[in-house]
Order: sequence, then C-alpha cells, then structure tokens
Amino acid sequence: MAASRSLAGLVLALIALHSAASTRYAPNWDSLDNRPLPCWYDEAKFGIFLHWGVFSVPSFGSEWFWWSWRQEKSPAYVQFMNKNYAPGFTYADFAPQFTAEFFDPDAWAELFESAGARYVVLTTKHHEGFTNWGSPVAWNWNSVDTGPHRDLVGDLGKAIKKRNLHYGLYHSLLDWFHPLYLADKESGFKTQYFVLAKAMPELYDLVMRYQPDLIWSDGDWESPDTYWNSTGFLAWLYNDSPVKDKVVVNDRWGINCSCHHGGFYNCADKYTPSTLPDHKWEKCTSIDSHSWGYRRNMQVNELMDEATIILELVEAVSYGGNYLLNVGPSKEGLIVPIFQERLRNVGKWLSINGEAIYATKPWRVQMENTTCKLWYTAKESAVYSIFLKWPVDNVLKLQSPKPTANTNVSILLYG
Repeated sequence: MAASRSLAGLVLALIALHSAASTRYAPNWDSLDNRPLPCWYDEAKFGIFLHWGVFSVPSFGSEWFWWSWRQEKSPAYVQFMNKNYAPGFTYADFAPQFTAEFFDPDAWAELFESAGARYVVLTTKHHEGFTNWGSPVAWNWNSVDTGPHRDLVGDLGKAIKKRNLHYGLYHSLLDWFHPLYLADKESGFKTQYFVLAKAMPELYDLVMRYQPDLIWSDGDWESPDTYWNSTGFLAWLYNDSPVKDKVVVNDRWGINCSCHHGGFYNCADKYTPSTLPDHKWEKCTSIDSHSWGYRRNMQVNELMDEATIILELVEAVSYGGNYLLNVGPSKEGLIVPIFQERLRNVGKWLSINGEAIYATKPWRVQMENTTCKLWYTAKESAVYSIFLKWPVDNVLKLQSPKPTANTNVSILLYG
C-alpha cells in the first residue's frame, strides 16, 4: 500500500507540474490579470528610465516639443523656433541632427550599474513616432535610416545584458501626427488602420528582435484597449512569445486600464500612494522636474538632489513599490555630468544600504515619526528601519518593533 500511495503521489505531482507548465491566458483582462508577476521585478526595486529621441535635438521645454509647438502653438515654443530656425523648418528637419556620435552603450551600462539600478528602460518610440531602431514600418523616421544611422535599442541592450541588468523597452502606442492614426481618431477609433499597420507590428518586432524583460507601454489615454488589440497582444506575449516566462508589463494599455489592468501599476506619472497598495506598483519620476527629455536650459534648482532621490526610493520601497528614475540623454548621446553625479551618489548609498532595499517586502508598519521620520522594510526574519536624518541627541527610538531576548540590532554601515 505504501508503494502504491507513493506512485499515486508521483502521478499527481506530474499532473500538477504539467498543468502549471501548460497554463494559457485568454485575451481578456479576467485571465491576463491573474498571471503572476515574475519575481525578478519585485526584487529589483530600482531602475533607470531613458527618454531619448528627436526631441533631444531642440532640447527645449520638454519631450512634448512637437506637440507644444505645432498643435498647441505655445508662445514660448513658437518664439524659440522663430528666433533660432529659418522659416519653413519642420520637425522632421531635426532628425538628421539627432547624431548620437558620443553614445557609448558600455559607459552607460557601467553608470547604471554603479548607480545600483537593477533594470533599465529605454524609449524605443515616443509620441513623435520616431523609432530608435530600424522599424520596418517607420521608413526614414528611425535611427537606422537617418540621424545616428545606428540601432540604438540593440546596441544598448547588448551592453545592459552583459552586466546582468534587466532590459526594458518603453513604447508609445500612439503617434501624434501619423496620418493613419489621425484617420482612426477621426472615425472615433472605429477603424484600426494605424494599429494594424504600425502600432502592433512594432510591438511584435521589438519583442522578437530584442526579447526584453519589460515592456513599458504609454500613449494610452485617447482610445480604449479594444482599439489597440491590447489583450490579444498580451495573451501572445504571455503564452507564445520568446519572453513569456520572464516579461513584465505595466498598466497603460488603453483608457481606464491604468491602475486596473496589466502587470505592475504606474497609475500616473510620479504616482505616490499614501497607504500600502494591494497591487505591485512603480513610481516613475525624472531628475529634471520640468522634463523627461534633455533640456539645454535646465537649471540646478530644477533638478532633484541625491537626498530627495534616496528619500523617494525609500518611500516607494517601504510601500511595496519600485522606483524608476529618469534621465534625458543629449542628442549627441551623452548623459550630462550632473545626472551622472546624482546617479553615482545614489549608488554609493545603495552599496551600503541596499540590503534594506533589494528583494525586501513591506513590513506591517511602513513609516513612523518618532525622534525622526523613518521607514520600514523586511526580508525573511530581518526588519530594516531606514532613517535619513541623524536623530536628535544621537538617540533613535523605534516604537513599532517588538524586541525579544533574541533580537539583534545593528547598523548596516558599522555592523
């Protein structure tokens, strides 16, 4: 009987393993939202965001330069163009000046690793439609046909993966001024000319070419997920793509998806919850408080200092989130020194305190105000209390922990 029971148990175990391996997701949110988030993402905690494109050439205002100039006709942008460029100059004329001649992917990867980042997300296409790889459906409006004449997505990906960092790709669903998108918009998104001819072919191409660990979708606010065929794409991504077991996605897949559907939730740019969310989330923010893309006229007082960055990172992690910090490279492919300084200083802090950040979970208390404000994280049997200002009279009082005779207390820097 014992042997028979063992055999039955083995059969049941094999059936369970087969069932787990054959899980397939249907192209609807009820099914897709039940997919477990690959654990690497929650453990990573800290990533670098990169907004880079043709908007890096005028490097004025923000990465929404084209929209602000041509659609909104914002006086500051119109005056900038009238003062600095000849009459008749078009946005497309900026593309040849997007040269990336100093772009060194290995130097970028070394910087991000030194910053303590565990993943990197590059803009493959912003709302302007220009692609940072040789998209077969963006003829002459991509980084291989014009500008750098280089596969920026592929080159950075190779350098990132050599350092065992996770590689993510930002992709905007929409193109502001693409004729097919404007035609679909005019129809009230009853037609899908743009989706079938450009948006979806590009997403499938990115996945098959570069096999990213993360897809950071954007450009979702004008039309529903049914227009974009979002659930169909995600079902393929989770079931049949070459990254089906590791890939992570966010929540920007159509109107009303944000903070409701997808993988982790962004909810909104610079989203900061005040209580512990019940779903994995990420705070994305930028060192330059005025822009995600590079600005030539940025001022030091408009940039986050490292103390603020570390504070936001700690807050995000204590509330169960990840922290995605953006820098905007220049058109030449440089990450300017002040951005490098900020990132390396964050890395120095993490080299000592990373134990309290990476692979941690929220504790039963996230934050308390005692002798100074502090935040809690937890990992296995350890509880970490993080304070960013030295307490008055050198005495730190922790109200929330309940120590026992076996409790050990130490400071990470000193042991």
